[in-house]
This record gives sequence, C-alpha cells and structure tokens, in this order.
Amino acid sequence: MEPVADTMPIGELLDERRHLLDVAHWMLGNGIVAEHVTDEAYREWYALSEHQRERIGTPRAWLTRVVGSISLARLALSDRDRAPGAPVGVESPGVSDPALEDALGALWAGALDALTPAERAALALADAFGGAVAEPVSPTGPAGRDRPGPADTELLDRARRSLRARAARPTPPHVEDELVDAVRQACADEDADRLSGLLALDAVAFYDGGGKVRTLTQPVVGGPRVARSLLTLLARHPRTTVHTRPVNGRTGLVARYDGQVAGVVCLDLAGTRVAQVWVVLNPDKLRSWNRPRA
Repeated sequence: MEPVADTMPIGELLDERRHLLDVAHWMLGNGIVAEHVTDEAYREWYALSEHQRERIGTPRAWLTRVVGSISLARLALSDRDRAPGAPVGVESPGVSDPALEDALGALWAGALDALTPAERAALALADAFGGAVAEPVSPTGPAGRDRPGPADTELLDRARRSLRARAARPTPPHVEDELVDAVRQACADEDADRLSGLLALDAVAFYDGGGKVRTLTQPVVGGPRVARSLLTLLARHPRTTVHTRPVNGRTGLVARYDGQVAGVVCLDLAGTRVAQVWVVLNPDKLRSWNRPRA
C-alpha cells in the first residue's frame, strides 16, 4: 500500500510528542514549560517549506534537536539571571532515554557556562543521536501550519456546499451506524479495497493537528488516497484501539493509544458513501475526551 506523504500511525504520532515532552521536561524540570517548548519545535517544523521538510531524513530526531536547542537557550537566559554562586542546572524528573540522560548529565557536569546555547545543543544532542541529525533550518515562513492556497480554499468551499446539500437529505441513523462501523472494520482488517469502496470517488479528508503534532497539513483528495491515509493513521497495533462512538450528535470513530484518546474521526455521508472525513488530532481539542469522568 502506497503511503500518503506526511502520514504516520497514530501511535507513532503520540509517541513522538511524548518523547519531545520528556526531553524538554528533563532539561527544564517544568511540565508547562515543556509543553510550550514542544509546541515551539512543531511550529519550526511547519514553518519549513515542503522541500525543506523532505530533506530531513529523520523528522523525530530533527524535532528532538530543536527541542534541545530551545531548552538550552532558555537555560542560558535563566543562567544569566541566576544569583552568583547558585547551582547550575535543573532538577531532573527522569526520562526514559538513557543515551540522552548520559549525554546531558555529562553536559551539566562541568562545561555548561563555557558554551554558547548553540554549542550546548550541538554537544548534547549530537552525542545522544550519534551526529546523524540534520541541521535545523531557520524558518522563513509563518509559524504554525502552512497558509492555505487556492486549492485549499476551493476544497473548503466545495465542502461547505456539499454539507448544505446533504443537510437537505440526511442519511438515516441506522444507515449511518452501519456505514461508520463498516469503515471501522475495514480499517481493522487493513483492507484498502473495501475501504475505498465505502468512500465516494471524490472524497476529501481534512487533518487537524493544530500544528502540535506532525500530520498532514493539506486536504487528501480522492477515495483511494483518503483510504490510504486512514489505513496509515489507524494502522493495526496492540496498543491502538478504534471504536464507534457518538461524536457531536453523530456516529464517529474514536482512536485510543495506551487508553488515551489520540484521534477523533467524523464522517460526512452522501447516501451510502463517505464524502468527507474530518480527523481531529490536535491535543488541545482532545483534552476533554481524556478528562476523568466523575
């Protein structure tokens, strides 16, 4: 099955963000600041051009290096404000990467004040990843997701028109339930042909990562390509589950990884076919799904 560019399984997507949060938390000792640093690293990723992103062989390692650079720059600023004689470094809450812990532990041991932030980042993260990480490229575009182009605008206009048209002829609830469950089963069976047959030929999928996870930024157009993107996202994994659940008063799909909701999929139907797919992966929008129930 040919992958769709920039699509990744939902488990890898969540693991990548957790890894970046762990690195930032270990270096800075503050969970809230770690969230900000991780979000900033993803903004740098999305500020790159498509060509620049394609040149990066290992995006997770690139993002890790950016997180390290940002964290060390923050430490350099805090070091300047620290009172004379105060200890250098931050408390370590622990991180699951022994290589990174050893490299950064050696860094704190003696030479932190003697290096510039860029030198500190290069030393710590080159040691951790064997020097095989591509150099971060300075962002030249706007932070966050790419600006929508004319093709995006046309697709969104078409989506709005299609929604208005279907509102006048809604799919009966029992047909909706059966179709959404059929999509779920086709994804579970990794059956690309069956899934494509459940989608309209001109189906469109929109992925909302909010610039906070590494996912598609452009709409996916065409039933076969939408099917490939969904099968990649919802790839079979022992720690990934997908169930049908009520979503905004409709039947949708909820994907969990290690018990945490990692994605919510809404399906817009046209008769007995899925015409549009809306995939929410933005961690901020999923917080309410992960709150403990009273």
